[in-house]
Amino acid sequence: MAGHEIPEPADRKQVADPSATDEAAEEARHSCDPAFQHGVVVGFDGSMSSERALAYAIGMAYRSGSGLIIVHVANRLPTTVWAGCEPPVFVDVPDHRTEVLGLELACAEHLAEVPWILVERGGDICHELEEVGHEYEADAIVVGSTHGLAGRIFGSVAGRLARRAERPVVVIP
Repeated sequence: MAGHEIPEPADRKQVADPSATDEAAEEARHSCDPAFQHGVVVGFDGSMSSERALAYAIGMAYRSGSGLIIVHVANRLPTTVWAGCEPPVFVDVPDHRTEVLGLELACAEHLAEVPWILVERGGDICHELEEVGHEYEADAIVVGSTHGLAGRIFGSVAGRLARRAERPVVVIP
């Protein structure tokens, strides 16, 4: 079974109302496909490190007989950058990369061995990966390691995720 799902940004509620966020998370948790409960979450952006993480996650899902939840975190920017007002609200920046990744994954032969879905999110990568892991009650989150100046200055996604995640995090070099 292979396929992909790209939810529309309109499916997500704005972050400005904290009570709405809790309700939205509760609704999303109950609306997840049961075939992917206790699956493996993998962060994927098409980079070489995320390709290696995807390959490892496929093997992990295959060995455990579970589904694979591939997560692509799209760009989101606070509107306060332009408007200069409060409270901060996030706007989705068009990211056609998710559609391209979905098409590439749909044609990938190595994904034919496990059931998988592609989930698009917007926001902080660490938060969104952990949130998807929580929604699907994932057994693990797999990410590729970050190299470069940005990772040294702001901290790598893998390092920040490993410090705050509520489930095992596997970092692939």
